[in-house]
Amino acid sequence: MSLLEDLYKQIILEHYKKPRNYGELEPHTHRQEGKNTSCGDEITLDLTVENGIIREARFKGHGCAISQATASLMTEAIKGKSISEVQDLSSYFKNMLRSGTAHPELGDLGALQGISKIHARVKCASLPWTTLDEALRQSDNAN
Repeated sequence: MSLLEDLYKQIILEHYKKPRNYGELEPHTHRQEGKNTSCGDEITLDLTVENGIIREARFKGHGCAISQATASLMTEAIKGKSISEVQDLSSYFKNMLRSGTAHPELGDLGALQGISKIHARVKCASLPWTTLDEALRQSDNAN
């Protein structure tokens, strides 16, 4: 295993064992539940969005190391960013899962680029981002 693969494995395990931004957010402006029906992973994502900026993000859930580590890394990455910046990150992340190539804007989320080779785990890594996209889409529909 290469040094880079070891580093990536360490980042994923660290976020799984000690997830950042875990818990409910009260008050919140957005709440969305997401489920991966093929394996049972679940997350509930809470956001506080003010003036088009994601001020706070938290999640709760259970599932495999990949889904929970991705939720932890994602919440770290989106706080303080505009909705359009977050939509770009989501697009970069999903493209990485298809291509195996990480966009520089993804930062530590690039640790998950090896998931592209494990097709059974792509849905696990996608779950937090799909849930985020749905939360933001429902907000658009409400306005």
